Amino acid sequence: MICTSLQNKTYAEILEILGDPTVEMAEIRLDLCPLSDGEIEELFSESDTPLIATCRADGCASPEEAARRLRLAIEAGARFADLEIEAPAQVSKDFQHLCRKHGTEIIRSYHNFDDTPDIGVLQMALARCFRYGADIAKVVTTCHSAEDAARIESLYSVVLEGVDSLQGKLVAFGMGEAGRDTRMECLRRGAPFTYACRTEEEATAPGQWSVAEMYGTLYGGRQPYRAEGRTMPASKSFAQRAILAAALAEGTSHLGGYSPCGDSEAALALAGALGATVRKEGSTLAITGIGARCRQLQPGTVDTGESGLLTRLTIPVLAAVGDGSFTVTGRGTLLRRPLSGAADIMAAFGVLLASEAEGAGKEVRIPATVKGHLIPGTAEVPGQGGSQLISGLLMALPLCDKDSLLRVSEPKSIPYMYITLDVLRHFGIQTRSEMEGDAEMLEADDWSGCTGISFKVRGRQHYRAADFDIEGDWSAAANLLVAGAVFGSAELVGMDTKSLQADLTIIDILVEAGAVVSQLDEGTVCVRKAPLEAFQQDLNNAPDLFPIVAVLAAFCAGESRIAGVGRLATKESNRAEAILQMLLQMGVEARVEGDELVVWGESLAARLLGGRLLKGGDYTSRHDHRMVMALKVASLGAESPIVIDDEACVGKSFPDFRL
Repeated sequence: MICTSLQNKTYAEILEILGDPTVEMAEIRLDLCPLSDGEIEELFSESDTPLIATCRADGCASPEEAARRLRLAIEAGARFADLEIEAPAQVSKDFQHLCRKHGTEIIRSYHNFDDTPDIGVLQMALARCFRYGADIAKVVTTCHSAEDAARIESLYSVVLEGVDSLQGKLVAFGMGEAGRDTRMECLRRGAPFTYACRTEEEATAPGQWSVAEMYGTLYGGRQPYRAEGRTMPASKSFAQRAILAAALAEGTSHLGGYSPCGDSEAALALAGALGATVRKEGSTLAITGIGARCRQLQPGTVDTGESGLLTRLTIPVLAAVGDGSFTVTGRGTLLRRPLSGAADIMAAFGVLLASEAEGAGKEVRIPATVKGHLIPGTAEVPGQGGSQLISGLLMALPLCDKDSLLRVSEPKSIPYMYITLDVLRHFGIQTRSEMEGDAEMLEADDWSGCTGISFKVRGRQHYRAADFDIEGDWSAAANLLVAGAVFGSAELVGMDTKSLQADLTIIDILVEAGAVVSQLDEGTVCVRKAPLEAFQQDLNNAPDLFPIVAVLAAFCAGESRIAGVGRLATKESNRAEAILQMLLQMGVEARVEGDELVVWGESLAARLLGGRLLKGGDYTSRHDHRMVMALKVASLGAESPIVIDDEACVGKSFPDFRL
């Protein structure tokens, strides 16, 4: 990225400059800009542009004043703060403590305004930067020759003890005309940013490029990505649960904020087949339910479309309210996807589940026959296979004539179970739950440490009609947010940042990777690109994020690790295989290690300058809607068009998807 150095600017002038879309990030020279304390605090707390707070001691009235102005910026929320490695030991110690406390990334810098020392001195300066707490080391010298420039560039090949990689962690370039090209070359070699000036007259050091010149050289004719004021579709996870619950309820429910997609439309068709009356009133669904009771229906054959979730909700629900025998059928990719573990889980409640076709093998697949009534009671079921069938049981057991205790061991996709409980609460169904895990999980609400959940379900309950709005879909939003974080910016409206949806974790991932994420007002989420760095994330509870998070990792400097590969085999495609093949075809270094996808990423700037943009060409979506969206986002960073064999399958969740 290009960092614009600003000196001798008033507060009003700085705000005007930050409004320029070519200003990706900025260094505020607090020693040279006439800013009051209040202006410093407001600037660093309010700006969505990534800002570096720099205050050289020799530019202030005293070292104490320089430290004080830096402290104001850090406490206000500066993204980065820069301190020379020559700073006194106590100043350095206080600076590190303050930055760590407030989440500010530390830049420790070495400058030589006379010449470029030999490589031994440069390596020693680099090592000192990291020894003194640097997240990013900045090494800048004065170059008098091509040899000087080559020497400063050679730092990117240095191996330092205790530093895994300098990718995204080193900014090294030369001042002066002989070092001019190193200012751009550093981006190609993996620097998170480089410095430029507004105009040549405003250069903060000899040889500095202007922003306009650097921007044109780096991006050429590429325009930054912008998504402003975009509304996401309704969450199909919420919609399908709510539609089925409304179909089971007494009275007429009104579900606002509905937007059609393949899976949700299949749920509406199923509701009608069960006897519910469905009316669409703009974006509101009016569903008059059947007042479901045990063993009330004779379903015969029901069609769940292409929805794995709807299938797994329907099986236990109809086993509770049906006459004891029915068939579940569907279409498309659903026919190829095994219902892993479903037969054993249903057997624990007295229901036989088997493939309808002869010779279908051990794994049950759709079409499937369901025989027997759901018998309430106490059972322990495995949770490694996901939450969907468990959610179906949570919807079905309250309709039974006795209480039940459902214990889930080693649960995955935990948030989706609590989405189910939240929807049930709207319809008057009460269920108690108790999570098991270590002390850290219980204190920090870290679901990855959960080892079991016990659900106490009271029987003889009845669904009552409800009126509420369906949430916007974080699974869909993740694609536009990643596009904004890597290629420009995105602003999405109507999003609940307190949602139970598992894919809300995309916000945490983007923050960890370094993107600027903010909330303008209630329901409006913004993301803006910033220097992106490698991350580690466990997606066992949010497997639908895997395709787009893998694309994000390809543009984050360094080695990212994403856990949860084992959850991907039975999605619309074998997503683990599909994602790895996609990355390798694009020229991204990636591999699977056990349950982790490991991706070696580079910044967009490094890919542009190094000729390592993602490779275009013909790609297969494997008829998987989430692969289509990930491929579309990846195409923004490809050297040539990406052609997808089946884009229509995106209608399963987001028919109106566009970037």
